[in-house]
Amino acid sequence: MRIILAIDDSQFSVDAVREVAATPWPPDTTVRVLSAAEPVTPPPPSELWYDAGGGLERVQQEITRRSEELTARAADSLRKSGIRAETVVRPGDARSVIVDEATEWSADLVVVGSHGYSGIKRWLLGSVAHSVVSHAPCSVQVVRKRAAALA
Repeated sequence: MRIILAIDDSQFSVDAVREVAATPWPPDTTVRVLSAAEPVTPPPPSELWYDAGGGLERVQQEITRRSEELTARAADSLRKSGIRAETVVRPGDARSVIVDEATEWSADLVVVGSHGYSGIKRWLLGSVAHSVVSHAPCSVQVVRKRAAALA
């Protein structure tokens, strides 16, 4: 079985890692821990007067480095539970990165954590989980905390 565990630096992703680690998967299962290194949006040209230090490039490198550390920690946690895990960091918007990776890797399942946004907040902030559920080529498991656990 091929599982993509899509994570970011939120508590919701920590919950998703725990859920995957606690689930009894078939022996041949591989979990690909995936994180998207979101692109840095440069300021409008009228505000960007000079970037001699390569500031935007350094910021993007730092985002990628942190994503690599994040996926490595999650994969180590899964390995301690006896799960075969690998890591991947892809540049781009998380919604597209997750769906594209699921397609290209022929994943059987995508696991994502959910912030639980609804209504206007989901419309304004977007929902990675909703987009993945709507567009993934395979099944998607959305991990949520129970309301009582959030209190």
